[in-house]
Amino acid sequence: MAETIVRGGTLVHHDGRKNADIAIDDGRISEIGPGLSAGKREIDARGLHVFPGILDVHLHFNEPGRAHWEGAQTGSHALAAGGGTTFFDMPLNSTPCTVAAGEVDRKRAALEAAAIADFGIWGGLVPGSVAEMPEMAAKGVVGFKAFMCDSGLPEFPHADEKTLSDGMAAAARLGLPVAVHAEDEAMIRRSSAAMMGTMARDFLASRPVAAEVAAITKAVEIAEETGAILHLVHVSSGSGVAVAVEARMRGVDVSVETCPHYLFFTEDDVERIGVTAKCAPPFRDRDEQDALWRAVLDERVDIVASDHSPCEPALKKDGDFRSSWGGIAGVQSTLAVLLERGFDGRRLRFERIAAVIAANPAARFKIVEKGALEVGKDADLVLLDPSRSYTLNATRLHQRHKNSPYIGSSFTGTVVRTIRRGETIFADGQVVAKTRGRFVRPHV
Repeated sequence: MAETIVRGGTLVHHDGRKNADIAIDDGRISEIGPGLSAGKREIDARGLHVFPGILDVHLHFNEPGRAHWEGAQTGSHALAAGGGTTFFDMPLNSTPCTVAAGEVDRKRAALEAAAIADFGIWGGLVPGSVAEMPEMAAKGVVGFKAFMCDSGLPEFPHADEKTLSDGMAAAARLGLPVAVHAEDEAMIRRSSAAMMGTMARDFLASRPVAAEVAAITKAVEIAEETGAILHLVHVSSGSGVAVAVEARMRGVDVSVETCPHYLFFTEDDVERIGVTAKCAPPFRDRDEQDALWRAVLDERVDIVASDHSPCEPALKKDGDFRSSWGGIAGVQSTLAVLLERGFDGRRLRFERIAAVIAANPAARFKIVEKGALEVGKDADLVLLDPSRSYTLNATRLHQRHKNSPYIGSSFTGTVVRTIRRGETIFADGQVVAKTRGRFVRPHV
């Protein structure tokens, strides 16, 4: 008799759907099929769609050191409320930043103590950290994050071309990816210096699409030269995706990530919402967003991740786009956006959503126990009522600070239950986890 049976749901795989039961034993899927024998415990999924749990490869829970911005406890609660079961924490904005093996240990301990979701850890690639990369790899990092422009934190400086080249070469030897924030430093510095005011349009002009395209072009050139595994984070424009796709066609090992906020908002929304909508790269115009949507629909974008990067409310200064912190608080809304929005009458198929939130992230980062509703995989499930609608308000948010550009937006498709390794961690609007998440590492 199985420990748990999830009964009668429509299972969503990256390559199809079927009506079946799922048996769970010891935190893993032990059997899938119609009419499975009774379990010791049963969860009724009739009328619901069952997705694999979201694997969010890009977010900032800021552990240790800046949990007052967002910690792993509140952050993972919000992740679970949105259907997330696993996350990769970035090397900033924690203090100290995760740029050496000792910091990996500290971050792992902090996340193990607080997170209800399973987690991986990104190492940092900054000037002076290349020599630390083998030991960070031995500690189990999923890869190395570099900024090609100012990160906003002096303790995490941008990677100059030599650092990026040396780091990509080292990562290639280790069999791990380098994740790059691709905006050209010189172009951003010049345009930011020319920024005359503090309003939304001044900020938007200071971070043009051309800076993203130039940096992606340089990043793929270095990856091609070094044989690196390149992951482009939060690509905001169809133009940026096009450069990466062209490089992939000539053999560069490059994956493309975008974020739900680039699919949901345009630059016009920055003026409407205010500094809550400030992020880098910024929201783009409608043409670039349309091209980005086409890339997602046509499977040229591999992964959708939240880039949840909150801060204390005081750091978002109304009307001041020059000095306000740039980052979107949206970890709870990734699945909601993908279910809600589309382009030119086309919506994302549920199978495609399962690919970009689970199957592709698990495959790209070699987390072999995650990403799919398959026997032997971790029992990470999201039970979704696709017909139930809601309007997001602050009381629904489980993150530390109740600021989000999505507040006031309406969505169709409600997460009813989130299950991590067989344990229900979120149900009917409440976090109900009894145990903490586990550290996951790539199988390289």
